[in-house]
Amino acid sequence: MPPTSQNQESAAGATSRPKQKSASGLASHGKVQLTPNAITVLQRRYLRKDHTGKVIETPEEMFRRVARNVASVDAEYRNKEEVKRTEEEFCGVMTRLEFLPNSPTLMNAGTRLQQLSACFVLPIEDSMESIFEGVKNTALIHQSGGGTGFSFSRIRPRNDVVQSTKGISSGPLSFMKVFDAATEAVKQGGTRRGANMAVLRVDHPDVLDFIRCKKDEGVLSNFNISVGLTEKFMQALAREEEYELVNPHSRQVVKKLDAKAVFNTIVDLAWRNGEPGIIFLDRINQSNPTPKAGEIESTNPCGEQPLLPYESCNLGSINLSKMVSGKEIDYEKLGPLVRVAVHFLDNVIDVSRQPLSQIENMTKANRKIGLGVMGFADMLIKLGIPYNSEEAISCAEEVMAFISAESKEMSARLAEERGVFPNFQGSIYDVPNGLKLRNAATTTIAPTGTISIIAGCSSGVEPLFALCFLRHVMDDDKLVEMNPLFEQIARERDFYDEALFKKIASKGSVKGMKAVPEDIRQSFVVAHDLEPEWHIRMQAAFQKYTDNAVSKTVNFATEATREDVAKVYKLAYESGCKGVTIYRDKSREQQVLNLGVTQRTEAPKPRSPRGRPVVLRGTTEKIGTGCGSLYVTINEDPVGLFEVFAQLGKAGGCAASQTEAISRLVSLALRSGIELEAILKQLRGIRCPSPSWQDGGIILSCPDAISRAIEKYLKDTDRYEGGLRFQLEGSTGACPDCGETLEHSDGCVVCKHCGYSRC
Repeated sequence: MPPTSQNQESAAGATSRPKQKSASGLASHGKVQLTPNAITVLQRRYLRKDHTGKVIETPEEMFRRVARNVASVDAEYRNKEEVKRTEEEFCGVMTRLEFLPNSPTLMNAGTRLQQLSACFVLPIEDSMESIFEGVKNTALIHQSGGGTGFSFSRIRPRNDVVQSTKGISSGPLSFMKVFDAATEAVKQGGTRRGANMAVLRVDHPDVLDFIRCKKDEGVLSNFNISVGLTEKFMQALAREEEYELVNPHSRQVVKKLDAKAVFNTIVDLAWRNGEPGIIFLDRINQSNPTPKAGEIESTNPCGEQPLLPYESCNLGSINLSKMVSGKEIDYEKLGPLVRVAVHFLDNVIDVSRQPLSQIENMTKANRKIGLGVMGFADMLIKLGIPYNSEEAISCAEEVMAFISAESKEMSARLAEERGVFPNFQGSIYDVPNGLKLRNAATTTIAPTGTISIIAGCSSGVEPLFALCFLRHVMDDDKLVEMNPLFEQIARERDFYDEALFKKIASKGSVKGMKAVPEDIRQSFVVAHDLEPEWHIRMQAAFQKYTDNAVSKTVNFATEATREDVAKVYKLAYESGCKGVTIYRDKSREQQVLNLGVTQRTEAPKPRSPRGRPVVLRGTTEKIGTGCGSLYVTINEDPVGLFEVFAQLGKAGGCAASQTEAISRLVSLALRSGIELEAILKQLRGIRCPSPSWQDGGIILSCPDAISRAIEKYLKDTDRYEGGLRFQLEGSTGACPDCGETLEHSDGCVVCKHCGYSRC
């Protein structure tokens, strides 16, 4: 059990009072212990490099750089000796992998960029000036390493009259495509891809178009989307009634929709491919700590951080797997660690260089921080507690309640030394005998995609995804990589066996395997062993003691029904969650994480291409590319598509010869019976340095243009049925950076090997 409140008060008081020696017990660090995957991630994305790309920093030097930079804020309040002590504390907790801040802090602290926040929300008003100012600001944020959230709910609906020009509004979705294209062009300094969250209120007239906007995979690939559900909508849903759609410009009710029909549409699309998610807007604003400063309309890309317009938040996570002593949670170690982490994150606010002055002002006015956890599944395993048990739910509530209390106590002590956050007056804390806090919010549960790889632990509060992964090595061999805790326990309990591991590798789970002791089978449940309700119950347990929100994915088996998804959505609302994201296994054509080992099959025998008739029929389309006008001719015979010719308007040159070569190979593949989708998957998404626009969409290259011409031909000849069955823009199951398998988690796609992330 955690310490009593008296013990908490005593422990808390030892850390942060001015001019007192810290009693955290966090000694100077030694050499950091990192897994091979962690080293790969650090070298690819975090460690400093020279102008040639050569790594010039060790992990220890990175942690020292970050600690020194963040501790420098203390010079305003403490003497040099105390500042140095703070630096050692910060460096120690990171080097021991007990606490890590969000990626931009590790990447940018102490560098020229010095932008340390991960989460931003930008306002979008119903004007061209606001929309395109938002596009510019988004590019600046993505360039600095941050992700952005937007509400498009203030934009007037499609076909509404624009008074200034008497023209017709194109609606929110058209402008989402502009933001998506801008994001595609910005690569966040080469270390992080741009990522966006789009929210639209359920009472916006264009809500059905929004719900369906990502029905075809590859569309709006730089956006996660969530529908903002209101209390009025949820009440209408419960009563199976209609609800009102309101034009945000005129404030007039323009239509009514059946709440159940809209809800079922959301469920259907989420069942199909995982989007949209849902957030409960009114519930989020009920816990808005600074209601006088504005209304919360959106979140960051993974949904865990609701923010006001122009607000940012810096996140950090405690590694709970290192907070276990024997079979107990080590609260004497956890308490001081929480206080050091809060101190660290509060300092980040002052040392970070924000990309916009509006963000600087709003962030410092509220001083929100987001302390969360990772390694929770590992902690349960060490405690011998199954994830899908009442004991695990109680453990989650207990540990998060403790972290919340300690974080508030530390924030109060920082307020004594440095002052309350400027918007404190009128906040929810501004009550008689209430805590005077330095930070408007202190806790958030983030997905911890890459920092959990660095820490060598399970991500966020998720269960283990699988007990084995496939590791690709030279000559296309595949090695089975087991969960290290499982392997350790297998050796300790004397059931380690290579043949058993291969059997586990075939399914990724030990469910039903008699060779594994029953208590181990119970402890090592994986995401797909769980009934979906356990995912929601665990999310709700953490949400109960979390200021902001909890990033969590509810994993469904392939055979799950739409009714199963609907049940989970309703349970999330009833149990106090602020939003929910689901993913049904194999709901996208290419599975993002390989479970188990597939058998090697013999290659099919080659076949001769079919002969060319004297006369073929087809069409020629002109497409604008960055290399000039491309003329794509597509011909077919009675069997199907037969050949493709592509010619650039500019004769000669390397681009023209390569385009001719591509069209010849495509024609050969078509005549040889290669599946059309396999051909298009290879062409679609290839980028060149000179993209162009065509009919409101971006043409990335000549190969990309050829694939789009073929797809358009299929549509025009009524051979296109609901979209191609493959995923575009890098989400093809393999990491575009290192070739390893990708994992769908927290509404994002991440590589557990190199740290690549779509968010």
